[in-house]
This record gives sequence, structure tokens and C-alpha cells, in this order.
Amino acid sequence: MQTLGDSTPLFPAVIASHSPGEVSLKRRLLAYFVLAIIGSFLLIISAKVQLPFYPVPMTMQTLVVLLIGMTYGPYLAAVTISLYIIQGVMGFPVFAGGGGIAYIVGPTGGYIIGFLISATFLGLLANRGWGKTWKTTAISMIAGVFIIFLSGISWLSIYIGFEAAILKGFIPFIYADCLKIIIASFAMPTAWSFVNKILK
Repeated sequence: MQTLGDSTPLFPAVIASHSPGEVSLKRRLLAYFVLAIIGSFLLIISAKVQLPFYPVPMTMQTLVVLLIGMTYGPYLAAVTISLYIIQGVMGFPVFAGGGGIAYIVGPTGGYIIGFLISATFLGLLANRGWGKTWKTTAISMIAGVFIIFLSGISWLSIYIGFEAAILKGFIPFIYADCLKIIIASFAMPTAWSFVNKILK
């Protein structure tokens, strides 16, 4: 029976558990590279599933960022989000409204930087074993969403003022993000339960 580590994020734990001590560094790095590509692709897709609010569109990215953080761990999550950001900085239209350096320094750039900070922080929590119960997952997700909004609103307020940033960059997203937190809070423990069963 395979046993997943109590303090290892989901995907790194699965990769390690398939053949502990046997997987070469090259093979493991390849698996991480594939996960980073998949995560980056999901971020691009989730950016395009949106309601075109202004100045901050409502997308599915927050949910994807939260799940990447909890399932990838801090290092792989940071690499994945950074890969996504780099593609955008290079001009590829991966963000909700396009791409380019101007987008990062524009009104919504703070949310994108918040993605990186949030996913890395959630990865650190996952390294401590959080994410295997709905309670620890919910607390993690709330913290992750808070980080994204803190970064996003702080930057947006430079352009439109703090009050307007709250009205346009936070309040319209409360219900949707609560739903995302609920979905993630049940998805993570379910994923762990499924993985533990198939590895027995």
C-alpha cells in the first residue's frame, strides 16, 4: 500500500508515492514541468471565462489559483504562476484583458501579483498538511482570497481611490468568491480521499 506524506501537497505526494526512491531527478522534474504547463494553461482558460466588469473582470482564476497553491506546494505553485505572468509580460494575451507589461502595471496588475503571493502562501500551508479536511481547506482559501484582494485593491486604489477600489474591485466579487471557497473546500478533501483509495 502506498502512503502519502502528511505534510506534502497533493501532486508532489502522488508523484513521490508512485515509486519512492526510484524516480530519477530528471523524471520528477519532467513531471513538475508538465504540471506547471497544465497549471499555466488552466490559468489562461480561466481568465477567459469571465463577466466583463470594469475595471476588474470577474473570472474563474481565483479558484484555479487557490487549487494550484493547495495541490502544487509553494515552489511548484510559484513557478506555475510565474510562468503564466511571464507569458503575459511577453505580450501573449493570457490575462483577462490581453497581455503586455502595461497590463501588469495597469489597474488590475495588483490582482495578478496577488495570485503569485496567494498561491505560494497556500502552498506553504499545504506543506504543513492543510487541505486534507474541509476546515483547514476553508481557512486556507479564505486567507488566499484575502491576499489576492489585499494586493489587488491596494494597487487599484492608486488609480481610482480606495473607496472606489472597494466598490468596484471587491464588493461585486464577494458572493462568487464565497462560492469558489465552498467548492474548493470540498474539492480538496475529496481529491485526497480519492487518491488515498486508488493508492491502497
